[in-house]
Amino acid sequence: MELTQRQEIIKCLKRGWKSPLDALKEAGTMKLATRVGELKRDGYLILDKWHESKKYKLYKIVGEQQ
Repeated sequence: MELTQRQEIIKCLKRGWKSPLDALKEAGTMKLATRVGELKRDGYLILDKWHESKKYKLYKIVGEQQ
C-alpha cells in the first residue's frame, strides 16, 4: 500500500527535525510549512525552530491526535 503525501510527512516529522529540503526528498512536498499548519489544525503537536541561518524553519512532531 502506498502512503499518501500526508502520511509520508507525518512519518518524516516523527523521525526528528526536518527542513523543507528534507520534506521534499522524503515526502515529495515543496510546501512543508503549509502541510504543518494543516497537521496542527488537525490536532498534531508540532514544534518548530529557526535554522541557524535564520532562512527557514525546522519541524518535528512531538504529539499525535487525541
